[in-house]
Amino acid sequence: MKIVTWNINGIRTFRGGIKKALDSLDADIICIQETKVTRDLLDERTAIVDGYNSYFSYSRGRSGYSGVATYCKDSATPFAAEEGLTGLLTNHEGAVGCYGDPTEFSSEELQLLDNEGRAIITQHRIMCQDKVQTVTVINVYCPRADPEKPERKQFKLQFYKLLQCRAEAILKDGSHVIVLGDVNTSHRPIDHCDPSDIDGFDENPGRKWLNVFLHSGKLEEDRNDEEPDEESEVASTDPIYGGKFVDTFRYFHPTRKNAFTCWSTLTGARQTNYGTRIDYIIADCQLAKEQFVAADIMPEVEGSDHCPVWGRLSCPLLPSSKPPPLCTRYLPEFAGKQQKLSRFLVKVDQRSVQAEQRGALPGSQEEEERRENLNPFGAGNVSGKKRVLTSDSVVPKGKKTKTVKTSSKPQGSLLSFFKPKLTNVGPPTEAPVGQCEKPPDLDEMSPTQNSLKVSSVTDKVPEHTAPLFDGSKQMCTSGTTEKYDKQMKAKHSTAQSTVGRSNANKGASFVFWKSVLHGPPPPPSCKVHGEPCVLRTVKKEGPNMGKQFFVCARPQGHASNPEARCSFFAWVDKGK
Repeated sequence: MKIVTWNINGIRTFRGGIKKALDSLDADIICIQETKVTRDLLDERTAIVDGYNSYFSYSRGRSGYSGVATYCKDSATPFAAEEGLTGLLTNHEGAVGCYGDPTEFSSEELQLLDNEGRAIITQHRIMCQDKVQTVTVINVYCPRADPEKPERKQFKLQFYKLLQCRAEAILKDGSHVIVLGDVNTSHRPIDHCDPSDIDGFDENPGRKWLNVFLHSGKLEEDRNDEEPDEESEVASTDPIYGGKFVDTFRYFHPTRKNAFTCWSTLTGARQTNYGTRIDYIIADCQLAKEQFVAADIMPEVEGSDHCPVWGRLSCPLLPSSKPPPLCTRYLPEFAGKQQKLSRFLVKVDQRSVQAEQRGALPGSQEEEERRENLNPFGAGNVSGKKRVLTSDSVVPKGKKTKTVKTSSKPQGSLLSFFKPKLTNVGPPTEAPVGQCEKPPDLDEMSPTQNSLKVSSVTDKVPEHTAPLFDGSKQMCTSGTTEKYDKQMKAKHSTAQSTVGRSNANKGASFVFWKSVLHGPPPPPSCKVHGEPCVLRTVKKEGPNMGKQFFVCARPQGHASNPEARCSFFAWVDKGK
């Protein structure tokens, strides 16, 4: 049996598909936190995954906030499931029960503690030493103590107290218990990147609660340390607390350093492994000692500001024949829909086919387009200067085609596009007026007519203008093209001078505006690395709120790490 917990920082983390992500974790029970999805935003693709049954808890007060979910393989289907820790959200059969003594909480407190979608409980059957037993998995996303909101500190402590009350009540009832998820507190100094930087580290109320909840001493018949080092003596001198539960990671790795599960994305702290270990798999002492065989973190898995944590047990799971009523597939909006997946895919295919049909031209138009591409002049012949549209056999009656909108002038051959237009060039001074204004269309003459007309023209031209004509090929080639070249060169030089003046004007304008609008000053360089700093803004309420400052651009890290951010700091001078 393998179990995984992961704060995914939004269900959209699974960009490649949620089933692919679940399969990659390769676990029987996968507990995720901070789904940031409410009941109205939960879609079928997320709620119903082939091969899994899922259970969700949602925030009732805020959209896109908090939320937890547990995915169980069909081979690990629970026989009971429940939302929340108080029992107030349970109005169905198949609940887990065992609520302990809630008298120390008011009814209003209990309602608020379960109102943010922070807990899902599933109960499973396992085979332990040839005996069927139960294990209850409590998936939690514990609140964060916002330093700017004192009431949240109390809310966090109340949640811890309620969690302990429920877990111990279930354990007392005879079931094994696993509490896992984002606890939002690092327990010991070894679980924090820089505990010396925190005033009163050991006095933190969350750490004090963990000291009571967890069993920190050696268990009977405890295994030898797998990673003995200089920290062993320090670990052995830690205070021993007699809680009923065990931090399984520290059970197997009591002295491992730099084993963190959460890093700040704002400072890029993951690059330097400057983080904390606040995600846990916590099991009751007997289960940890008898059934757990391994537990570890997965810092190589990205996609969130947290990484997954896994634990493996030697006992196999016994699946229930039917998921409990809390399973998302029983929700009214999803009931029965998973059986219509094939129909849904067919509809998508039909829409794509219809879109392709709409994008295609009718057969007759396609044939006409093909015909025009093969023969730009249609089926008829060209005579004179106008294209002749011939028969109704080419263009069906009553249908408009692109041939109706074509130009009245003939397209001619491809070479005609590269010849100068002679009508735009005036006649040479030596030639008679009108001689080259409208030359005969040689293509429409027979070879005999061509030779006759060319010879008659050359006979009338003085000798010094004879090179202007080439009777075997075309007329007005030498003299006309020479004048045309001169005109084109003049136009080209004029255009170049115009472009040059335009570029000069743009350059002058750029220099002028740059002298007027200086823009922000370049960032200073940090003293240690000599690299440009980054600009930050104070967002914390106080006298400096809104002010800007420069700090080193490197990711946050320990002061002893030369690759980490240095201590450079400078306020932005508003006078510059």
